[in-house]
Amino acid sequence: MSAATNAAVDMAKWEMVVGLEVHVQLKTRTKAFCGCSASFGDAPNANTCPVCLALPGALPVLNAHAVELATRAALALGCTVHERSIFARKNYFYPDLPKGYQISQADRPLATGGRVQLADGTAPGITRIHMEEDAGKSIHDRYQGATAIDLNRSGVPLIEIVGEPEIRSAAQASLYLKALREILLYCGVSDVSMEEGSLRVDANVSARPRGETEFRNRTEIKNLNSFSNVERALELEFARHVATYEAGGSIAQQTMLFDAARQEVRPARSKEGSHDYRYFPEPDLPPLVLDAAWVEAQRAALPELPAARRARWVGTLGIAAADAEVLSADAAVASYFEEVAKAAGEGKAAANWVMGEVLATLNESGGSIADFPVTAARLGALITLVKGGAVSSTAGKTIFQTMRTDAAEPKAIAERDGLLQVGDDSALEAWISEVWAEHPDEAARFAGGEKKLQGVLVGFVMKKSKGRADPKKVNALLSSRQTAP
Repeated sequence: MSAATNAAVDMAKWEMVVGLEVHVQLKTRTKAFCGCSASFGDAPNANTCPVCLALPGALPVLNAHAVELATRAALALGCTVHERSIFARKNYFYPDLPKGYQISQADRPLATGGRVQLADGTAPGITRIHMEEDAGKSIHDRYQGATAIDLNRSGVPLIEIVGEPEIRSAAQASLYLKALREILLYCGVSDVSMEEGSLRVDANVSARPRGETEFRNRTEIKNLNSFSNVERALELEFARHVATYEAGGSIAQQTMLFDAARQEVRPARSKEGSHDYRYFPEPDLPPLVLDAAWVEAQRAALPELPAARRARWVGTLGIAAADAEVLSADAAVASYFEEVAKAAGEGKAAANWVMGEVLATLNESGGSIADFPVTAARLGALITLVKGGAVSSTAGKTIFQTMRTDAAEPKAIAERDGLLQVGDDSALEAWISEVWAEHPDEAARFAGGEKKLQGVLVGFVMKKSKGRADPKKVNALLSSRQTAP
């Protein structure tokens, strides 16, 4: 439907109800049930074998590392990991599903329960997390008038995180996905790259009058591949539901597709129920049985999670909660910040430098913090120089830029390039006198009592000194030249 559909509808009377199903590829070297590579971007159909091609007589063998990663994800999300879970065959027929079924889990999943704490203070629930294998990929734009099939992805291990229908807006859905992605990244479970398809979202949405508690028919928008697409698709589909109800119509339970180019949601097929998949236990795999002690060992091995890390920073480093959100968004950047703060002995200054110069440089270059040439120890040493007054903040930024291509320590760069802060009164007076002569109008007005020009004159001195002048002493010396009005 188009964005114009809800023009005459009072949307405020209606409540959006959303439950998200998030498919996450696990970060394993090989596939879920065979030894084929699970790497992304290889030549089409290069990573296949009799098992993932479903050739007769081929038998699956469960990837132990996939079980470890799936368990780690479930524990990080507060789920109960069950001692016994059962793999099942989920039967459906797509061109990119060679077996005609997908190995998944049905009524006995790996884990249930759990919640995701969001930045807005809410905590939508998780119904279940189950393991399964991915399907292949249909490619419609490679050959004109034909569809190509790439089975490299077939059999890559997944977890599906099924959320409770407790999300009430498109914006909250986006917050949920960002929080989920952050947790999974911290745990090393997945790359969670929507661009590469290692995180894909199916969004179930319905509408009901505010105050109503019963659920109405839902539609499922399949394979959303960006947070912005999730938000836009939910808004459009919710508006269609409301407009249909207000016109006296009804909503059919359907599977929908979002067309980002046309900004519309359109039907794909009728929505399947679980009975349509004809689940039955996978005869070639025994039940998955996890020892309780092993599960607890996985729990103990979890890293500090993002929410706990942010709370610690705010409490011990004294940084603002909003800054903690920015710094914790990437686990590698968060670790880098911690090292910088430790080296500098100063949390707030470290936060300012990492959020400012460091992230700006990474955004500009498109690089990662792992390859960043300014180590945390060197940045901490630079912050210490600025904090101690050895160099000005302006000179500090100049030194930082030099450090990107020069492996020398910041103090050595400052000494070599003449950037150590000058506090000698005679040198400062000389610069001030030069500024006084070059800007006679501003100097005369300032001397006559126009105090607002002091900052302008300080700026001129700092520029002339190439950032080396001690601004506090410059201010004091300038004040002595002013005649009280």
